[in-house]
Amino acid sequence: MAHSERTIPNSSALTGWYKSGYSDGHQAECLEVARGHAHVPVRDSKAVTGPAVLFSLD
Repeated sequence: MAHSERTIPNSSALTGWYKSGYSDGHQAECLEVARGHAHVPVRDSKAVTGPAVLFSLD
C-alpha cells in the first residue's frame, strides 16, 4: 500500500489499538481501531506492523 495522507505505512507506531467485543479471537477477518488520535486509524489485526487506513471524524 502506498503511503498517502490517508494511510500510515507502519501501524505499530500508533497506540491504543483494540478489537471489537464481538470478535472472539478465532476469526481470521478482524479489524482493530485505535483511540485517541485526530483521525480514526483502522488496521488488519493480523498485520500489526502493516499499514493503517485513516478516517476522518466528520
